[in-house]
Amino acid sequence: MKKEMIFEMSDMQIDLAKITRLYPAALIYAAGERASVSLEWAELKADQITLEAYVLICDFDPIGEVPINRVELRYETKEELFEVMQTIAMRLKKE
Repeated sequence: MKKEMIFEMSDMQIDLAKITRLYPAALIYAAGERASVSLEWAELKADQITLEAYVLICDFDPIGEVPINRVELRYETKEELFEVMQTIAMRLKKE
């Protein structure tokens, strides 16, 4: 059994040991719809989309299953997102 690795952010606690997928994304608005897309795609299409936020997506469902149990941590800037990713990476490296 994996040991708990609690990451606290604002009023939220996430057990990093239970995450099955962890990845950054951009939350955009385009053509009347909202979607999470890769950071690279958002940069390529910057003139055609509205960037709403940067997100760190944490999935808890087994790989291969449709992710239903998901937490999205939102940030205003890419720098904030990368700072949290660095913090989590350092935390995981220690374990």
